[in-house]
Amino acid sequence: MILPIVAYGDPVLKKMGTPITKEYPNLDTLIENMFETMYNAFGVGLAAPQIGLPIRLFIIDTTPFSEDDDLTLEERTALKDFKRVFINAKITNEQGDVWAFNEGCLSIPDIREDVFRKPKLTIEYEDENFNKHVEDYEGLVARVIQHEYDHIEGILFTDKLSALKKRLIKGRLANISKGNINVEYRMRFPDQKKKR
Repeated sequence: MILPIVAYGDPVLKKMGTPITKEYPNLDTLIENMFETMYNAFGVGLAAPQIGLPIRLFIIDTTPFSEDDDLTLEERTALKDFKRVFINAKITNEQGDVWAFNEGCLSIPDIREDVFRKPKLTIEYEDENFNKHVEDYEGLVARVIQHEYDHIEGILFTDKLSALKKRLIKGRLANISKGNINVEYRMRFPDQKKKR
Protein backbone atom coordinates (compact mmCIF):
# COMPACT_ATOMS: atom_id res chain seq x y z
CA MET A 1 0.00 0.00 0.00
CA ILE A 2 1.30 3.44 -0.93
CA LEU A 3 1.36 5.66 2.15
CA PRO A 4 1.28 9.47 2.20
CA ILE A 5 4.67 11.05 2.81
CA VAL A 6 4.72 13.61 5.62
CA ALA A 7 5.67 17.09 4.42
CA TYR A 8 8.13 19.55 5.92
CA GLY A 9 6.72 21.27 9.01
CA ASP A 10 5.11 18.21 10.58
CA PRO A 11 6.42 17.79 14.17
CA VAL A 12 7.03 14.05 13.63
CA LEU A 13 9.99 14.93 11.38
CA LYS A 14 11.74 16.61 14.32
CA LYS A 15 11.25 13.77 16.83
CA MET A 16 14.00 11.39 17.87
CA GLY A 17 12.89 7.92 16.81
CA THR A 18 12.30 5.26 19.47
CA PRO A 19 13.79 1.75 19.16
CA ILE A 20 11.51 -1.12 18.16
CA THR A 21 11.49 -4.87 18.85
CA LYS A 22 10.43 -7.98 16.91
CA GLU A 23 7.00 -7.55 18.47
CA TYR A 24 6.35 -4.27 16.64
CA PRO A 25 2.89 -4.78 15.09
CA ASN A 26 2.73 -5.71 11.39
CA LEU A 27 6.41 -4.87 10.83
CA ASP A 28 6.72 -6.96 7.64
CA THR A 29 3.72 -5.18 6.12
CA LEU A 30 5.06 -1.80 7.21
CA ILE A 31 8.44 -2.46 5.54
CA GLU A 32 6.73 -3.68 2.37
CA ASN A 33 4.52 -0.56 2.31
CA MET A 34 7.55 1.68 2.86
CA PHE A 35 9.37 0.20 -0.14
CA GLU A 36 6.24 0.57 -2.28
CA THR A 37 5.83 4.19 -1.12
CA MET A 38 9.50 4.98 -1.80
CA TYR A 39 9.46 3.46 -5.29
CA ASN A 40 6.23 5.28 -6.13
CA ALA A 41 7.92 8.59 -5.25
CA PHE A 42 11.14 7.67 -7.10
CA GLY A 43 13.18 7.83 -3.90
CA VAL A 44 16.28 5.89 -2.87
CA GLY A 45 15.58 6.02 0.86
CA LEU A 46 12.66 6.46 3.23
CA ALA A 47 12.56 6.73 7.01
CA ALA A 48 9.60 5.86 9.25
CA PRO A 49 9.17 9.48 10.46
CA GLN A 50 8.46 10.41 6.82
CA ILE A 51 5.30 8.30 6.98
CA GLY A 52 4.38 9.62 10.43
CA LEU A 53 6.01 6.99 12.67
CA PRO A 54 8.66 8.23 15.14
CA ILE A 55 10.54 4.90 15.26
CA ARG A 56 14.12 3.90 14.41
CA LEU A 57 13.48 2.33 11.02
CA PHE A 58 14.61 3.30 7.54
CA ILE A 59 14.97 1.60 4.18
CA ILE A 60 17.34 2.16 1.28
CA ASP A 61 17.59 1.00 -2.32
CA THR A 62 20.32 2.87 -4.21
CA THR A 63 19.90 0.90 -7.45
CA PRO A 64 18.58 3.96 -9.41
CA PHE A 65 21.84 5.83 -8.64
CA SER A 66 23.82 3.00 -10.31
CA GLU A 67 22.57 4.16 -13.72
CA ASP A 68 24.35 7.54 -13.45
CA ASP A 69 26.96 7.71 -16.22
CA ASP A 70 28.90 10.39 -14.33
CA LEU A 71 29.95 7.80 -11.74
CA THR A 72 32.90 5.45 -11.97
CA LEU A 73 32.31 1.76 -12.61
CA GLU A 74 33.33 1.07 -8.99
CA GLU A 75 30.78 3.59 -7.68
CA ARG A 76 28.01 2.22 -9.91
CA THR A 77 28.79 -1.33 -8.77
CA ALA A 78 28.57 -0.32 -5.08
CA LEU A 79 25.17 1.27 -5.68
CA LYS A 80 23.66 -1.48 -7.85
CA ASP A 81 21.30 -3.75 -5.95
CA PHE A 82 22.15 -2.12 -2.60
CA LYS A 83 18.85 -2.67 -0.81
CA ARG A 84 18.67 -2.76 3.00
CA VAL A 85 16.36 -2.38 5.97
CA PHE A 86 17.93 -0.58 8.95
CA ILE A 87 16.29 -1.05 12.36
CA ASN A 88 17.56 0.60 15.57
CA ALA A 89 20.58 1.95 13.69
CA LYS A 90 23.44 3.81 15.34
CA ILE A 91 26.27 5.43 13.40
CA THR A 92 29.32 4.82 15.59
CA ASN A 93 31.99 6.49 13.47
CA GLU A 94 32.29 8.96 10.59
CA GLN A 95 35.64 9.87 9.05
CA GLY A 96 37.36 11.59 6.16
CA ASP A 97 37.26 15.10 4.75
CA VAL A 98 33.76 16.49 4.37
CA TRP A 99 32.43 16.68 0.80
CA ALA A 100 29.44 18.41 -0.71
CA PHE A 101 26.64 16.60 -2.50
CA ASN A 102 23.37 18.04 -3.76
CA GLU A 103 20.67 16.42 -1.59
CA GLY A 104 16.90 16.39 -1.79
CA CYS A 105 14.20 14.80 0.33
CA LEU A 106 10.78 13.31 -0.38
CA SER A 107 9.38 15.32 2.57
CA ILE A 108 10.82 18.53 1.10
CA PRO A 109 9.95 18.31 -2.63
CA ASP A 110 11.56 20.57 -5.22
CA ILE A 111 14.31 21.83 -2.92
CA ARG A 112 17.85 20.58 -3.41
CA GLU A 113 20.94 21.97 -1.71
CA ASP A 114 24.58 21.03 -1.21
CA VAL A 115 25.10 19.28 2.14
CA PHE A 116 28.54 18.58 3.59
CA ARG A 117 29.12 15.14 5.13
CA LYS A 118 32.06 12.87 5.87
CA PRO A 119 32.60 10.16 3.21
CA LYS A 120 32.99 7.07 5.41
CA LEU A 121 30.95 5.63 8.26
CA THR A 122 30.51 2.64 10.53
CA ILE A 123 26.95 1.71 11.44
CA GLU A 124 25.43 -0.82 13.82
CA TYR A 125 21.88 -1.93 13.03
CA GLU A 126 19.43 -4.79 12.94
CA ASP A 127 17.90 -6.05 9.70
CA GLU A 128 14.25 -7.02 9.15
CA ASN A 129 14.91 -10.36 10.91
CA PHE A 130 16.56 -8.55 13.84
CA ASN A 131 19.98 -9.97 13.00
CA LYS A 132 22.69 -7.57 14.21
CA HIS A 133 25.20 -6.06 11.78
CA VAL A 134 28.22 -3.76 12.07
CA GLU A 135 29.22 -2.49 8.62
CA ASP A 136 31.41 0.15 6.97
CA TYR A 137 30.23 2.21 4.01
CA GLU A 138 31.62 5.04 1.93
CA GLY A 139 30.72 7.35 -0.94
CA LEU A 140 27.12 7.68 -2.12
CA VAL A 141 25.91 4.64 -0.15
CA ALA A 142 27.22 6.28 3.02
CA ARG A 143 25.59 9.56 1.98
CA VAL A 144 22.15 7.97 1.60
CA ILE A 145 22.55 6.16 4.93
CA GLN A 146 23.55 9.43 6.66
CA HIS A 147 20.54 11.26 5.20
CA GLU A 148 18.06 8.57 6.31
CA TYR A 149 19.79 8.14 9.67
CA ASP A 150 19.33 11.88 10.29
CA HIS A 151 15.57 11.36 9.89
CA ILE A 152 15.44 8.91 12.82
CA GLU A 153 17.45 11.45 14.84
CA GLY A 154 14.89 14.19 14.08
CA ILE A 155 17.24 16.03 11.69
CA LEU A 156 16.43 17.25 8.16
CA PHE A 157 19.01 18.10 5.50
CA THR A 158 17.81 21.72 5.66
CA ASP A 159 19.01 21.82 9.29
CA LYS A 160 22.57 21.43 7.98
CA LEU A 161 22.43 24.50 5.71
CA SER A 162 24.00 27.87 6.43
CA ALA A 163 21.85 30.64 7.93
CA LEU A 164 21.89 32.43 4.55
CA LYS A 165 20.71 29.34 2.63
CA LYS A 166 17.96 28.78 5.21
CA ARG A 167 16.73 32.37 4.76
CA LEU A 168 16.75 31.98 0.97
CA ILE A 169 14.49 28.91 1.04
CA LYS A 170 12.28 29.94 3.98
CA GLY A 171 9.32 30.94 1.78
CA ARG A 172 9.53 27.75 -0.28
CA LEU A 173 9.57 25.66 2.91
CA ALA A 174 6.50 27.51 4.20
CA ASN A 175 4.69 26.75 0.93
CA ILE A 176 5.51 23.05 1.27
CA SER A 177 4.11 22.90 4.81
CA LYS A 178 0.91 24.61 3.57
CA GLY A 179 0.55 22.20 0.67
CA ASN A 180 1.15 24.92 -1.94
CA ILE A 181 3.19 22.61 -4.15
CA ASN A 182 2.54 20.11 -6.90
CA VAL A 183 3.94 16.64 -6.30
CA GLU A 184 3.62 13.39 -8.20
CA TYR A 185 3.11 11.29 -5.07
CA ARG A 186 0.80 11.21 -2.04
CA MET A 187 1.69 13.67 0.72
CA ARG A 188 0.28 14.78 4.05
CA PHE A 189 0.66 18.50 4.73
CA PRO A 190 0.77 19.74 8.36
CA ASP A 191 -0.81 23.16 7.87
CA GLN A 192 -3.79 21.84 5.96
CA LYS A 193 -4.11 18.41 7.61
CA LYS A 194 -5.04 17.05 4.23
CA LYS A 195 -3.70 14.37 1.98
CA ARG A 196 -3.13 14.63 -1.74
